[in-house]
Amino acid sequence: MGLNGGLACLAWLAVGMSLAACDGAVTAPAAPTRAGATGVASARGAPADPWPEYSARFVEDYFRAHPFFAVQAGRHEFDGKMPDLSAPGIATEVARIRKMRAEARSFPEAALTAGERFERVYLYSVIDGELFWLDRARSPFTNPAWYVDQLDPDVYLNRAYAPLETRMRAFTGYARALPAIAAAVRANLRTPLPRSFIERGIDGFGGYANFFRDEVAPLFADVNDPVAQAELAQAAAAAVRAMDGLKSWLEGERAHATDDFALGEPLFLEMLKATEGVDVPVARLLEIGRADLARNTEALSLACARYLPGGSLDACVRKMAAHKPQGGAVQGARAELARLRQFVIDKHIVAVPSDEVCQVAEAPPYNRANGAYINTPGPFDKGVAYTFYIAPPDPSWSPRERAAYIPGRASLLYTSVHEVWPGHFLQFLHSNRNPSKIAALWVGYTYAEGWAHYAEELMWEEGLGDGDPEQHIGQLVEALLRDVRYISAIGMHTQGMSIAESDRMFREKAFYDAGNARQQAARGTYDPEYLKYTLGKLMIRKLRADWVARQPGAAQADPRGYWYDFHNKFLSYGGPPIPLVREAMVGAGGSLF
Repeated sequence: MGLNGGLACLAWLAVGMSLAACDGAVTAPAAPTRAGATGVASARGAPADPWPEYSARFVEDYFRAHPFFAVQAGRHEFDGKMPDLSAPGIATEVARIRKMRAEARSFPEAALTAGERFERVYLYSVIDGELFWLDRARSPFTNPAWYVDQLDPDVYLNRAYAPLETRMRAFTGYARALPAIAAAVRANLRTPLPRSFIERGIDGFGGYANFFRDEVAPLFADVNDPVAQAELAQAAAAAVRAMDGLKSWLEGERAHATDDFALGEPLFLEMLKATEGVDVPVARLLEIGRADLARNTEALSLACARYLPGGSLDACVRKMAAHKPQGGAVQGARAELARLRQFVIDKHIVAVPSDEVCQVAEAPPYNRANGAYINTPGPFDKGVAYTFYIAPPDPSWSPRERAAYIPGRASLLYTSVHEVWPGHFLQFLHSNRNPSKIAALWVGYTYAEGWAHYAEELMWEEGLGDGDPEQHIGQLVEALLRDVRYISAIGMHTQGMSIAESDRMFREKAFYDAGNARQQAARGTYDPEYLKYTLGKLMIRKLRADWVARQPGAAQADPRGYWYDFHNKFLSYGGPPIPLVREAMVGAGGSLF
């Protein structure tokens, strides 16, 4: 439930973001406007304003180092190319972005406009977050999910940015690169690996193998070019062997698996500071999360008292979940999207910048580790559809678990809110139009997931469901899921919480079925950032309250009258760390939560 399973798969979603080493105070207009523009030449031929040249060069150099990122961002001259994921290639990239950071820091503060100063700090956050995952957490050497999440070929399969034959040639180039990438994965990963990491790798690489083996050829069957078809078949077969090889290798590693997945408290806190500019002690973080869990549990109790008087919370949630969408989850989501869009417009929640619509489809077999996610085109793409994917239940589960995995109608409604209206889809309609390419290309985890999760409660507050307790329960179950993720991430990575304890918390506190609970607990081991849904939501709610309080006449008015302007202003920044947005909107100081 969120952006495409892995961060890199969204193309411009940064691997991490930070404010850890900002130079000087940050002031900014709502949307930086000069990044990437050409400076006016001075008498000596140098640009009068060199920052736009540097910003544009950073983007182009990044694209050359990360050509698959560039493809997903809509720069299709990079089609078919893949990055160097070998250990020397990763070391070269670490050195390159360190150098780019030093160059950014060399610009005198007085030489930059307010928008450029904001963009520079934004750029620091992109670099520092990437350095954390590559150099501090060492993800390429410890976590198979880091690779699984970066190989999604959806851009060639389902984005109609070019004729099918053009995309087939690009996919063939991509597939040809996979054997070398598989060799790098095998060489880079240090064993023994945590059990949950191994299982994620087996599922992910095995899913790719099955997909390349069974589903690629039919997708391109209409291309009438025997030579291109033969090249595709050869490349796909080599990719199948490479992915099957990784799967078999990881299956052999099961015998040596450990439960040593935790980052540990120092590195976990460094992650939050380096990727989101959040510098808060663990005890306070837990206090915040437990308070939100208690708030949502109390709201659930009140809703259930109306929906199932005298019943337990578990029975109440099971009753809501038993009310399944007609025709299944994919068809059920399709039926709701037009209504949600109109509700956003009618309630004046936030500006809708275009008439684009979002497609809904079943998730491909290599990316079903999460129940729902959206795949979005990049800021350089034109006329390419957004796709909201919903995963079917695992066929290896029992019939009862498979049936329970399909969400109830009310829960699915708020998943659609999160993914589409006014969640990720609407947010990326805004960010893709940002005049700053830095802001358009790098949208952070907390900003994106925080906004989408914030949108769920916002829509209920604005009247979605007309007070129907079943729909409120659907919204609250989604909130409880994110609260338990938040507590699980902190618990498993800093407090010694086991996967079994997390699994039990998902079942007992979020009222999740066994299959979902098992999946969510495992995800927390290899995705410690999944606390950022609740983290972001709470920071946005606090920022909204503080920003509204500063508006003229706010004390005498209904605060909701200011929310439309707040939402538009918030989304105008692209997707930097929320503390940076907070400083720009309400000034330095004050509590994040």
